[in-house]
Amino acid sequence: MMTSNYMHYGILIFGAVTIAFILSYIIRRLLNIFILRYSKRLKADPTNFSFIKNSIGALIYSIAILFVFLKIPYLQSLGTALFAGAGIFAIVVGFACQEAFSNIISGIFILIFKPFRVNDTIEFLNSTKGIVEEITLRHIVMRNYENRRIIIPNGKISQETIINSNIIDQKIRMHIVFGISYDSSIEKAVSIIQEESVKHPNFIDNRTEEEKQKKQHAVTVRLIDLDDFAVKLKAYVWTNNNDEAFALKCDVMKSVFDRFNNEGVEVPFPYRTIVYKRDIEEQKINNCLDPK
Repeated sequence: MMTSNYMHYGILIFGAVTIAFILSYIIRRLLNIFILRYSKRLKADPTNFSFIKNSIGALIYSIAILFVFLKIPYLQSLGTALFAGAGIFAIVVGFACQEAFSNIISGIFILIFKPFRVNDTIEFLNSTKGIVEEITLRHIVMRNYENRRIIIPNGKISQETIINSNIIDQKIRMHIVFGISYDSSIEKAVSIIQEESVKHPNFIDNRTEEEKQKKQHAVTVRLIDLDDFAVKLKAYVWTNNNDEAFALKCDVMKSVFDRFNNEGVEVPFPYRTIVYKRDIEEQKINNCLDPK
């Protein structure tokens, strides 16, 4: 009789876990399809759906565990004993799972306040940069520009300063710095930089109507520094988003460099004059022998 009961309980536990697994898998798949198909059509933020999708598994498994506890008498008594010692148990679990709870609470705050969303391009001060693919209760999954996935706990994110390239406005003003020699014409260099920037397909004219009426150029170039060996010029070029900005910067630097070489604008490089002490002594001797 006891063996029959154990077998029955074993089948019950196995069945509950199996049903929870299948149900969780099906619901997550359906939610994933819904997110991909309808989030843009409904103009809804996919971050909310993604968070729900990753929370549904924990909810289903919790229900399955509760069902098993209620159906098996031995576990009922165990549950009663655990409930009686819930205060001590809560303290122990609280200390043991402090970081896990911190991640969960931080995940909820991310969902509520939305410092970033799924598909946003974000960057941290340590130069970690990528596109947010998924937000879970514990962490976010970010794809960097080497197509690698970076897993960051939510608790650490809440302590970071985040640069979001998509929030409110995706447009980027790319800053491109060029160096020319002191012998080169600044006006000619500025003209080349402006011409090559405007020709790029990723360039956008972000001037206001007032700036257009004043005939201000779409690309502003300023002299920002007189370096030891170079005159530094910075171009401010507008483009649609982060990815286009990077491509524009690379292409414009190449095309401007080619035109500098072809049109006589020198791109300088650092140089040093080294004087050996022995040469100085020899020069002193020669001056003494031949004062003229």
